[in-house]
Amino acid sequence: MKKSTNKIQPTASGFPEGNAIVYCESAFGTTNGKTAHGLVRRSHRYRVLSVVDSRRAGRDAGTVLDGKACGIPILLDVPDAILEANNQDLPATHLVVGLAPDGGRLSPRHRTTILRAIELGLNIDCGLHDFLSEDPEIAAAAAEARVNLRDVRKPPPRSELHFFSGKIEGVKALKVALLGTDSAVGKRTTAWLLVDALEKAGYQAEMIGTGQTAWMQGARYGVVMDSLVNDFVAGEIEHAVWSAWNERQPDVIVVEGQGSLMNPAYPGGLEILAAARPDIVVLQHAPARDEYDGFPGYPLHPLGQQIEAIELLSGRPVVAITINHEGIERHIVPTVAEAVSRETGLPACDPLLDGVGVLAGLLSTHLDRPRAKMA
Repeated sequence: MKKSTNKIQPTASGFPEGNAIVYCESAFGTTNGKTAHGLVRRSHRYRVLSVVDSRRAGRDAGTVLDGKACGIPILLDVPDAILEANNQDLPATHLVVGLAPDGGRLSPRHRTTILRAIELGLNIDCGLHDFLSEDPEIAAAAAEARVNLRDVRKPPPRSELHFFSGKIEGVKALKVALLGTDSAVGKRTTAWLLVDALEKAGYQAEMIGTGQTAWMQGARYGVVMDSLVNDFVAGEIEHAVWSAWNERQPDVIVVEGQGSLMNPAYPGGLEILAAARPDIVVLQHAPARDEYDGFPGYPLHPLGQQIEAIELLSGRPVVAITINHEGIERHIVPTVAEAVSRETGLPACDPLLDGVGVLAGLLSTHLDRPRAKMA
């Protein structure tokens, strides 16, 4: 089996690595399916063939997510997905676990499916905290079937980890943190869209992934920060940003946020502010949410208070609000965005509905070396 690591290594070629079935049973279209959502929307690492979720079998994954077909079918189970792949003359090579439940644990039902997928000859990539390579039954089955297990969240040896050193101060690119007011709010998706828009406009931009899904999507740089020993989280964030600057010399570095500053379970935004030391912050927000995702009884802190906290702790400005339209009828999203803009005094847009051209244009005003006019 291949060595597992939760560092996102620089990759310039060799993609796609294989043809992937994304397993998201009973979670696609929910916040617990966000890894699968990311892979449907984008993946350089795999050629995504299908999604497995029996609840939504027969539908197009893009239609479920964004109201627009993408050609990735949702199928009943793994054998059905393997058969469909063979019929398309694209034999499946990987089962990618697209589930992202609170706590990152593997249920008995999902474990049974993984064992079946191994029996059917698929390599398994998993981003949960239950490491497949350390499960005696699963590891033995993989060895017998001669397939690989990759635990994306498995920490590297501590001897390979970095402690914060201050080398972040040598990074001369514009550093943008794409933070959120909650977890599972769309930070990574917006970060990728922003990188795309900047590159289209003629700037060199790099994405720093901070979770397992970014690794699965093929981000060049980053770290899966939520499985590291706390002493090394800041150092690994710093090292990822510095490596992107040192090796690629981009104009802009966009750092994917994790959790939120005041989330009771996932306060990863604080670590990103402290270690990446962004120049500016873009804040993703779901206006229809009243409570933190997955934590009933924990009311979401008001948007203004979250902005104030970010700016107080970082000493840097929040320059725009990006809207997650979950729970909002699409025809009233513009009205909601206008209300958010009035409330905060900041530009607000829905990246999935409006694109991020205006946001990219705003960022261009912060660049010392503009090379093209923003659209």
